[in-house]
Amino acid sequence: MIHFAVIGTGWISEAFVQAAHQTGKMQLQAVYSRSLESALEFGQPFGVNLYYTDLNELAEDTSIDAVYIASPNAMHCEQSVLMMEHGKHVICEKPIASNIREAEFMDEVAERRQVVCMEAYRSGYLPNFAQIRAAMEKTGPVNKAFFNYCQYSSRYDKYLQGENPNTFNPAFSNGSVMDIGFYPLAAAVALFGRPESVKAEGQLLASGVDGEGSLLLRYPQLTVVIQHSKISDSVIPSEIQGQNGTIVIDHIADIQSVSVRYRDGQTEELTVSQHELGMFYEADFFADAVIHQQLPDRKETLLISELLTDIRQQLGVVYPADKA
Repeated sequence: MIHFAVIGTGWISEAFVQAAHQTGKMQLQAVYSRSLESALEFGQPFGVNLYYTDLNELAEDTSIDAVYIASPNAMHCEQSVLMMEHGKHVICEKPIASNIREAEFMDEVAERRQVVCMEAYRSGYLPNFAQIRAAMEKTGPVNKAFFNYCQYSSRYDKYLQGENPNTFNPAFSNGSVMDIGFYPLAAAVALFGRPESVKAEGQLLASGVDGEGSLLLRYPQLTVVIQHSKISDSVIPSEIQGQNGTIVIDHIADIQSVSVRYRDGQTEELTVSQHELGMFYEADFFADAVIHQQLPDRKETLLISELLTDIRQQLGVVYPADKA
């Protein structure tokens, strides 16, 4: 059994703990928060007995095998490195780092310490993501793909009222492409690999982060168009256009439906059933990597971080971490 701790007490940490417990391979052992009250409120329903408000004390706890990190993006690198240097495996929420320099440093530490360092994003581990790959074998050569994720942020109204929530604050390495643009970009990398070029356009908010944007990824034989936004909603699905038909994906970040619409008018449903807890599969993958001492290939993680860094540079989004 993997005894793990969580850093961060938001809803996503709760979702991960529930999924991790469902694997039967992981057990929550400790909770870290700057506020002991928040840590207790989070951990008590899970029967946790260990609580920390000091990261160094958590890192030094030898009863902890692994740590799930769901703190603000700007803290991912420092916290992950601290845990890995103390021999702990890390699963860190996406994006794994503020920029490619941080991501490469984390990769070096993981390799040197021989621990698992994995970027957590559920869509890439869903069975229905594998169905997209299967569908691509049916549609023939892909000529074009359109990946869409636009969701009005619950915190945007506060931003418009003059507040500066973390979601739109560059000090926390946030913004649209880092938050939700990540998902379609990660899908493109997973399915098509490294693009020959990336062109980014977007709307820069007064706070200094992007509120929405569009990406054009060029490959030798196809083009991928990505649309992302935290200041508007979209109701259209994503699609991959092949020579023989088009793959329709209901939501690129939470894939519940995959179908192929062939040129002759027929439709084939390829959706498979999935665990009700969307984070189950990433938690299970991480647990197996730890148990079997198999370090995941981090090439895709590094490529995504490299592309995100390039995209932000094109948009003029600069974080304090970029100046370090």
